[in-house]
Amino acid sequence: MPYAVNRGARIYWESHGEGEPLVLLMGLSFTLDLWHRSLPYLTHRYRTILLDNRGVGRSSVPRGPYSVPLMARDVAAVMDAAGVERAHLIGASMGGMIAQEFALRFPHRVRSLILGCTSCGILRGKWPKAGLLRVFRRWRRITPAERTERLAPLLYSPRTPPERIAEDVRIRLANYPRERGYLNQLLGMIPWSSYRRLPRIEAPTLILHGEQDPLMPVGNAFLLARRIPNARLVILPNASHFFTTDQPELAHRIVLDFLASL
Repeated sequence: MPYAVNRGARIYWESHGEGEPLVLLMGLSFTLDLWHRSLPYLTHRYRTILLDNRGVGRSSVPRGPYSVPLMARDVAAVMDAAGVERAHLIGASMGGMIAQEFALRFPHRVRSLILGCTSCGILRGKWPKAGLLRVFRRWRRITPAERTERLAPLLYSPRTPPERIAEDVRIRLANYPRERGYLNQLLGMIPWSSYRRLPRIEAPTLILHGEQDPLMPVGNAFLLARRIPNARLVILPNASHFFTTDQPELAHRIVLDFLASL
């Protein structure tokens, strides 16, 4: 199995398909396996590289916290291991924060940037409604299956077919993160912000966001679009946080059209 090594961690990664390199970055506590709906759309045209962020999946769980700049350097290490100098980046949720940081630190390595269901950070971003956070009460006392069930209404549109959500849940539970890794990611993400630096992003940028996202309110997408020069913004109807499950055909068509236009 391929691993890259960076700052005390072995970072697991995979490569699928051929063509221009495209790196996919997943969100807080989720593994690369949750890109399963994206791969059939992307690998026909792109060499698609996926990784487990440090702390989850098959990557190491070293001492934390894991800062966003540190996880951006993990991405650079994976690209080096894959023999890739420059790539398109797609980041979802926390993965979108890592993608922003990577684009700011390594602009010469970014062909384009696609930011999905993400924000410029907790400090300047738009927060979910306080009542929604009740889902995390007694979090440590319930099972992974119960946690996943509680989270589902925050991640998916009410219109999404239940069988699609059930498939995601099975994949999630088969690769459920250790608590230490999840908390180290969260603690590293909390103080991070890109707000003041966003006008420095040079790469062509697409911002995608579900209009019904309660976990990462859609106002975050508008804020990013205002701050990133010449960014294109698309709000997906009938879609929540996991818009690749809610609107797979529409979301991936928009992504592929954007990439083809470059």
